[in-house]
Amino acid sequence: CIIDEVLTFWQEKNENFLGCLLQDWRSCCNQASTAITCFTRGLDLRKGTEDVLCPANCPLWQFYVFGDGVYASLSSVCGAAIHSGVITNTGGAVRVQTLPGQENYPAVNANGIQSQVLSRWASSFSVTGARNTALEAVGRSVSTARPSTGKRPKKTVDKKAGNKDCKADIAFLIDGSYNIGQRRFNLQKNFVGKVAVMLGIGTEGPHVGVVQASEHPKIEFYLKNFTAAKEVLFAIKELGFRGGNSNTGKALKYTAQKFFSLENGARKGIPKIIVVFLDGWPSDDLEEAGIVAREFGVNVFIVSVAKPTTEELGMVQDIGFVDKAVCRNNGFFSYQMPTWFGTTKYVKPLVQKLCSHEQMLCSKTCYNSVNIGFLIDGSSSVGESNFRLVLEFVSNVAKAFEISDIGSKVAAVQFTYDQRTEFSFTDHVTKDKVLSAIRNIRYMSGGTATGDAISFTTRNVFGPVKEGPNKNFLVVLTDGQSYDDVRGPAAAAQKAGITVFSVGVAWAPLDDLKDMASEPRESHTFFTREFTGLEQMVPDIIRGISRAR
Repeated sequence: CIIDEVLTFWQEKNENFLGCLLQDWRSCCNQASTAITCFTRGLDLRKGTEDVLCPANCPLWQFYVFGDGVYASLSSVCGAAIHSGVITNTGGAVRVQTLPGQENYPAVNANGIQSQVLSRWASSFSVTGARNTALEAVGRSVSTARPSTGKRPKKTVDKKAGNKDCKADIAFLIDGSYNIGQRRFNLQKNFVGKVAVMLGIGTEGPHVGVVQASEHPKIEFYLKNFTAAKEVLFAIKELGFRGGNSNTGKALKYTAQKFFSLENGARKGIPKIIVVFLDGWPSDDLEEAGIVAREFGVNVFIVSVAKPTTEELGMVQDIGFVDKAVCRNNGFFSYQMPTWFGTTKYVKPLVQKLCSHEQMLCSKTCYNSVNIGFLIDGSSSVGESNFRLVLEFVSNVAKAFEISDIGSKVAAVQFTYDQRTEFSFTDHVTKDKVLSAIRNIRYMSGGTATGDAISFTTRNVFGPVKEGPNKNFLVVLTDGQSYDDVRGPAAAAQKAGITVFSVGVAWAPLDDLKDMASEPRESHTFFTREFTGLEQMVPDIIRGISRAR
């Protein structure tokens, strides 16, 4: 327990910690739970088992929880704890245990929280009660939230800055076809205006634009055009009805490809969202457009009004068009309204969805938008048993990423004096297949020519994907001195846009490791005396890739 931690707690005015400090400061530091917010997710925690402290008075209606008993790691920790009955909304200490990912997280309503269905996620967690000894030392429990006064405190919002808790770049794709007609088109504009106002548009909050879908899509205004709610309302009011067929698929594809450019006002690191308003059904195919949107990292919501009747279903090309167009078919990204009349009550629930950044599963993140190549030393000095430990290290790093045909990808090359591509980025598009391929890599045995191997990998493995949207990373694993130059090939790889991490074991020279690593070299170079030490480096490599992304 270091002095910096004491100062941090004091600066946050944590009186409990001070009281505990006066009694036994070392014991307090060692045993106190880590204070988290209402919306800290399981994936935000780094330890396998961690004691945390949930604040009181978290708004239950804002929690997003997936599963029951075992929760997907993008769930709110405090929400999961209340859902499972470990704590109540008065807050308290919770022990979080990290678990492997799974399929089919169920939806269960418990303790005032409705958890949601999720078909698959890469990691999970469970929650149990934890004794918060630091708080017990002062004889009372304290939450990090303000005491309840019976009223929800009003949150002051800088109108110019907007709602900083809801940063999103949103395209409203409105229906301008003959399906909706002039009258309902005007009602649609009124609803979109109400949503825009409640979002809290501002320079540091959400930005919105509008595209009209009809025979041909038309961008009415871009994200960069307006940063005040009044301006957006006026622009929406002035929109004219275009008419024509409801070519929603064509408009969705066009919006995903053209709307979210930096030149048009899109911001880096901010979720990209398309809200598709659809009266009736589309005249064209939405499936391909949905795939394109996901490839571009766009989260698609479908707001459908006046579903087709039984008699009208025969005119619909694909009755499953909603599920195929949305970001994920988990119920979160689809929204239904029976009519355009009396829609005010539907505004707030839609806004809550659009502001739930942790739910934007199609956004490009460090976990779903990277190419990671592993360059594995198969020389004689490694040995069969140690080689298995190297493969285990590779698997553990790969497990952390969301591998799919439109997400992250993994490749592996083994080298001695020669090189052998074990599998490329396009060979396996699911995590299970990648992990299976890693397990099946056979040990080569031979000399060590790391420089040639880096050049081979840059040219043959990263070359075919250099124009793709994912950022490229190379993890070089070696246990000894290379017989050739490593500095030149590593520099060439970095010039080609590849971030290089060097991982050395046993007799690997530190100078070679630093020569291969990207800048800053200290954070891209790793070394351990024993192969068993590789396991401890896994979180650091994952974190390094996340930060570099």
